Amino acid sequence: MRHELKLYCEKSRLAELRAFISEVLVPAQLNAISENQLILAVEEVCANLIIHSHQCNPKNYILLTIHVHSDRIIFEIKDSGKAFNIIEYKSPEINAVVKEKRKGGLGLLLVRKIMDKIEFETDPSFNTCRLIKKLKSK
Repeated sequence: MRHELKLYCEKSRLAELRAFISEVLVPAQLNAISENQLILAVEEVCANLIIHSHQCNPKNYILLTIHVHSDRIIFEIKDSGKAFNIIEYKSPEINAVVKEKRKGGLGLLLVRKIMDKIEFETDPSFNTCRLIKKLKSK
């Protein structure tokens, strides 16, 4: 099953994003913790795109497509903002973040812990982030 949401780049739209994902995940019959983890991971990526790639410009948008399969869920996030360079990304040291009382900076680390696979693609028109979560057999 395929579901799609066009999300304009305003932080106030994140509630709409969470509600959409929650509704789409109902048929997957996930427990509350798993569902909330997936919502958190997708929201983190989208929030970073809204804030850092699009500077909260409400004229821009992100396209979220969710593919629900019997064995996995694929979240495909497309946008045309500034591309994220995962090759240059260095995960922060958690102890340093705590010591410096720094807010933020752990989002991608969290997404990596939740998801089974993360893929990034960039072409002249769009950037695509694919988050893949395998489902346990019932």
